[in-house]
Amino acid sequence: MVTSGERSGRDLIAAVRGWTLWTRPGPWVAVTLSSMAVAVALSVTSAFLVPVTMAELGLFGLLAGLAVAQTEVTRRIERQRRMLSHGPHITVTSVWLLPAALLMPPQLMAALGVVIYLYLAFRSWNGIQPGEGHRVAANATTMILSGFGASLAAFCVGEQGVSTIVAAAFGYFLVNTALTGLGLYLAAPKSATPSLCLGSMDDNVLEAAILCVGGLLTMVLTEQPVLSALVILPLYVLQRSVLIKRLEELATTDQKTQLLNATTWQEGAQREVSRAEREQGTFGALMIDLDHFKHINDTYGHLAGDDVLKAVAAVVRQETRAHDLVGRFGGEEFVALLPATSKEDAVVTADRIRQRISELVIQTHTNEGEAVSIERRTASIGVAAFPFDGSNIEDVMAAADAAVYVAKDSGRNRVVGSPASPHAGTATMPAPAAAKVTVPGPATPLASTGFNSTGSGSAAARSALVGAA
Repeated sequence: MVTSGERSGRDLIAAVRGWTLWTRPGPWVAVTLSSMAVAVALSVTSAFLVPVTMAELGLFGLLAGLAVAQTEVTRRIERQRRMLSHGPHITVTSVWLLPAALLMPPQLMAALGVVIYLYLAFRSWNGIQPGEGHRVAANATTMILSGFGASLAAFCVGEQGVSTIVAAAFGYFLVNTALTGLGLYLAAPKSATPSLCLGSMDDNVLEAAILCVGGLLTMVLTEQPVLSALVILPLYVLQRSVLIKRLEELATTDQKTQLLNATTWQEGAQREVSRAEREQGTFGALMIDLDHFKHINDTYGHLAGDDVLKAVAAVVRQETRAHDLVGRFGGEEFVALLPATSKEDAVVTADRIRQRISELVIQTHTNEGEAVSIERRTASIGVAAFPFDGSNIEDVMAAADAAVYVAKDSGRNRVVGSPASPHAGTATMPAPAAAKVTVPGPATPLASTGFNSTGSGSAAARSALVGAA
């Protein structure tokens, strides 16, 4: 006969086994649980060794109240930021935990971290990611251990003052970066990149700014605690500005390549036409079309194709100037507008891009998870210029597009100028050195990789090449 106690025990075991935690990679689970154990051990040890005064309990209540108030004020903003986040999500909890690490015993700092994250999960993140409670716990653990790092750094400095605050902030930042980076790597080692694990420059600057506010709050708490509530408005403005920037990125950026999307590129190109008309200037325009891109998607899957697009986008960005307009037009097509650039210089830039693309070696994975190396991909590039090929951006890009089809009809892997190109004749470029082909695909002629001046791309030629791209 099964007793009620045994039944309850079995139900508890079944519930634990059903946690989504166990669906995560084993190394991530091991490191996360170990980190939690360390955080608990440090907190319990501190509770036995470090006494707590009434003043410190009062400070705990003040910081907890400020954190709750700030969470309520920025609740809608935080929910939107969380939903739109595509990488590490940076909260402002460092503002509260840094002063706690400097002014309170470690066990109170850890308790404050638990209170803050429980309230965030309940009020700001509830319903956004159901079944992801283990992630909230992991993030809280990271922040608490970062607080312990700040306490250790302050203890090593010894003296009380600005140097202690700076050392604590630095220790907090280092521990937070290390633990976050390790967690992101173990969660998805195949897709992990340095920028993902260590954060972008903007991410790190944001975290540093939050720690700076935390340092200022520490000084306010030691001198005039009543003024500490003034920190809420700057935090609201900071979070709102981060959200606005993210919304602008989503509205203007192609999410696969991080280049401008077609709409934003078109708007920027229209502005460049107006500028060139006012100043009687010129600009070059490139239409870049990857050769046989469909073969990659069909053979290795769309995720591998996305990696190729990202690599090509990086090449185009690197080979153009900071003020050039570079975007993804759709599919495997990229566009670049080069202000104050002659057609001759635009052709040189285009051929540099073509050469770099042909030298790419892209490490990726198939849909089945098998590692593959994609090499010797090529592109056909059409070049046009304003005002020689049209008085508006539509005509200029139509000329560049027609040149792309002529390039494909001529054997692909080449740069072709528009019909009005001053580059008469053909300049033959050296073929890329032979390389081991690890990705089977249609052979691309490499013996003739020059850039050509062509006659007009006829409509018949265009229609005949649509299916052969």
